[in-house]
Amino acid sequence: MLDLLVVAAASGLAGFVDAIVGGGGLVLVPALFATYPGAPPASLMGTNKGGAIWGTAWAARQFARRVSLNWRGLMPAVAMALLGSWAGAWTLTQVSADGLRKALPLVLLAILAYTLARKDLGREHAPRLAAARESLAAGVIGLCIGFYDGFFGPGTGSFFVFLFVRILGYDFLHASAAAKLLNTATNGAALLLFAWKGHVWWQVAAVLAVTNVAGSLLGTRMALRHGAGFVRGVFILVVSALILKTGYDAFLR
Repeated sequence: MLDLLVVAAASGLAGFVDAIVGGGGLVLVPALFATYPGAPPASLMGTNKGGAIWGTAWAARQFARRVSLNWRGLMPAVAMALLGSWAGAWTLTQVSADGLRKALPLVLLAILAYTLARKDLGREHAPRLAAARESLAAGVIGLCIGFYDGFFGPGTGSFFVFLFVRILGYDFLHASAAAKLLNTATNGAALLLFAWKGHVWWQVAAVLAVTNVAGSLLGTRMALRHGAGFVRGVFILVVSALILKTGYDAFLR
């Protein structure tokens, strides 16, 4: 029971962070591995997806009710994200992700440096592409980051947010809202694969889902209340934490 309370609290915090800017896995996945050190990694990852998908989906619903989104452009991207995630998860069963693990902190460091250097990045919502080109660009983003999420995963939501800001011209609030839609699809695809392979502890996942939704509700309300500047600040904090965590895992552990 104590173990369950610990991971439930971590799931609530993960839902809060993930609802604002992504990166909830930075909180929940290490908590699961620390609490259940003898468990198969696949079961812990599957249980993580089983809990986290509900908070992401809830955040997507809340954002969709309050933030104007280009639904015609984003729905094909959602389908591409689902396809990419499934392909990434399958690829993981065939090859090792060690090379990507070492490259990830360097990529995140570049993203952080770029965001800090561009003080105005993501503060104003000014989509720069025509409808057809925006749909195509969003689809490519969904496919590529979806593949990454299925294959490896850490920071998926943050990658979605950054690319929507940098490539499509969204502000951080709209980018976060769009990211939730695509991240729900990638989580769903990965969850289906883990469930198919029998790698989900459904009783634990159900508890994680409840606290993840609660954290997501609070995070979404704060993001909507404080706007793009607040989301940008949280994005910088989360990416900084991801750099430290992934750098430690890749080079020091």
